[in-house]
Amino acid sequence: MSVQLTRHSFTVDDYHAMVVAGALKEDDRVELIEGEIVDMTPIGLRHAATVNILTRWLVVGCGTRAIVQVQGPLQIGSESEPQPDLVALRPQANFYRSQAATPDDVLLLVEVADSSLQYDRAVKLPLYARAGVQEFWLVDLVRDEVHMHREPSPEGFRHIERRGRGSRVEPLAFPDLALSIDELLG
Repeated sequence: MSVQLTRHSFTVDDYHAMVVAGALKEDDRVELIEGEIVDMTPIGLRHAATVNILTRWLVVGCGTRAIVQVQGPLQIGSESEPQPDLVALRPQANFYRSQAATPDDVLLLVEVADSSLQYDRAVKLPLYARAGVQEFWLVDLVRDEVHMHREPSPEGFRHIERRGRGSRVEPLAFPDLALSIDELLG
């Protein structure tokens, strides 16, 4: 006998209303992905250190050319609001105080993955491509690589490049910035 489960799809507005009502707390480690509220995986020390290195590199290197957002909301349509590890956003005078950033605001989006690697590849990567994020890096802590995804389309990213130890990465939006993979991965 097969049991049919009923799922409830949530919008970004529903998701925010749950926070206001107290059903979710602002510091709960959850995100809204295609209408479903999903638990985020715990962050280990290597993951946190990698995010810290990327954050310092972008903040120092970009200065006022970008707002560097760490594990903050990115609204994608009406049914998704992931919290990527790191996003370099177009500068905005109000620092995104009145509304979440959208894919049009993204200069570079980075997810750091170890235990979340399969989820980030299967769920988040296609979501970011469909949303039109111009550049997405997946820092693969399992294989010690950075997967650079560019040229988004509804079918996925058209340009994918892997870089490992001994090489460097440079964001399209900031070609004057280069980061050593060895420095990033320790």
